[in-house]
Amino acid sequence: MLKSALLVMAVYVGAMSPVLAADKPFRIGTLAPKNSLYHRQLLEVGEAWRAAQGGSAKYVVYPDGSQGGETELARRMRIGQLQGALLSVVGLHEIEPSISALQAMPLLFKSWEEVDYVREKMRPAIEKKFLDKGFVVLAWGDAGWVRFFSKEPAFKPDDYKKMKFFAWGGEADQQEIMKNLGYTPVPLETSDILPSIQTGMINVVPSTPYFALASQVYTMAPNMLEINWAPIVGALVVTKKAWDEMSPPTQEAVRIAGEKAGSQIRTKARQEVDEAVDAMKKRGLVVNKPNADQMREWLDLADKLYPRIRGTLVPADTFDEVFRHLKVYRASKAK
Repeated sequence: MLKSALLVMAVYVGAMSPVLAADKPFRIGTLAPKNSLYHRQLLEVGEAWRAAQGGSAKYVVYPDGSQGGETELARRMRIGQLQGALLSVVGLHEIEPSISALQAMPLLFKSWEEVDYVREKMRPAIEKKFLDKGFVVLAWGDAGWVRFFSKEPAFKPDDYKKMKFFAWGGEADQQEIMKNLGYTPVPLETSDILPSIQTGMINVVPSTPYFALASQVYTMAPNMLEINWAPIVGALVVTKKAWDEMSPPTQEAVRIAGEKAGSQIRTKARQEVDEAVDAMKKRGLVVNKPNADQMREWLDLADKLYPRIRGTLVPADTFDEVFRHLKVYRASKAK
């Protein structure tokens, strides 16, 4: 419930040396649907890599979670089965926990401008932490706001206590927090969402509207709560080992392509949130908007969550840094 990380945006792009490129493909796994915005941007980065590598370099993207969930993609990266993976904060957290500060704090960010400001302020330090863990960050992206899609209509936090939530299998701390607050998480992989809704194993899915539309989640859970629970954030990164094996011209080409992909993803994904909601409404989606009293209940829940998140889902120093940056930003806007 604290974060869905059902789509959004983090890519591990590794490259092999020119000697190996001809006979060993460069493989990327992703949960993103085939032909989606994210899949297309991965292919464009691959074209830049392939052109710079030259010869018969092969670049393969495995969409639709065919290589496993985000924890599995991170594992495959480490053992060399994949050279890259498109990951949200859920997968990036497997490398560097501080990244969760951009996604794991519900109802904290009020706009994309706030998300952008905090991310850019924290970017140098976070990128240094990733470098220390063996990854080079090329670009940042996002995939929309998490909303709650449920079988039955719901408006306030207590309405969801009788429901069963989809939760990522590897997020034990998040699940424990949910249980302590009276909610029921059911750990699954994304490929299990639709059959689990059909059988009643789960009946609410935290998801971005784009993913709910692309995966057809809304057809099984046709009620959407209209609150921006949390942004889905990701990054385009490459393993330092793979980066060091690239020639300087290849590094430059991949960095330029990555920055361009990040910009395209941020711009277009934000546009697609409203477009996806409109498309689902035409096909039967019911949008439930909390009234003022119900919204106060959601904000009270967020206030209860923050002390539990600090030091568990998000390192304490990083948690405090986010609040400091937001305070400065909001003060400047107030002026």
